[in-house]
Order: sequence, then structure tokens, then C-alpha cells
Amino acid sequence: MDITSERDGDAQCLRLQGELTIYSAMAVKEALVDALVDAPELVLDLQDVIEIDTSGVQLLAAAAREATDAGKRLRLSGPSAAVRGLIELYDLGAWFGDSLVLAAEPPAHEGSETWV
Repeated sequence: MDITSERDGDAQCLRLQGELTIYSAMAVKEALVDALVDAPELVLDLQDVIEIDTSGVQLLAAAAREATDAGKRLRLSGPSAAVRGLIELYDLGAWFGDSLVLAAEPPAHEGSETWV
């Protein structure tokens, strides 16, 4: 997992690239904790997450909860197909709510005549 951090006004932006799995959870958690301390808003760019597991989703949920508890804002920006798929599988879209900024592309099943 590669983590790139940059400041954009009041927001701290973390770009996650690679696998957001149990094997990278501690490194990502440390970056999230540091970023939440430094800024009133945290943006997680998830467009380059190629794999995510339950640990990754738990980490995103914990980050959302920590941000709320600290009176800060968390946004999940441009989640990859892998991230969207797991969020949909666990039916967490409503839980993440406004913090989830979806990519412009529709889910693969929209417009498909084979979708049941």
C-alpha cells in the first residue's frame, strides 16, 4: 500500500494506492490518525485501491467514526470498483452517507438488460 499525503486548504488528502487489506491496515491506520490530528477535514482518495477486504472496510468505518467524534469531516473520494463493490456487498452506502463521494461512472449493472 502506497500512501501519499498532501494538504489542500483545510483538508488533508490521503491517496491510497494498492491493497487495503489486513496486511496494510496498521500503516493506513497510522496515516489516518496523523491526518485527523492535523486538519479539520480528511479526504481519502480511494480510486487506486485495487483490493479491499473486511479489515479495510472496518478501517474506513473506524476512521469515519473517529472523525465524527473529533468534530471533523471525512470524505471517501472516488472509490474504486473494489471499494464500491464491498461497500455495496455490506450495504454500507447509507452508513457512510454524504462522506462517500462516488465516481462519475455508474455501477456495472446499471443499464444492463441481464441485471436481475
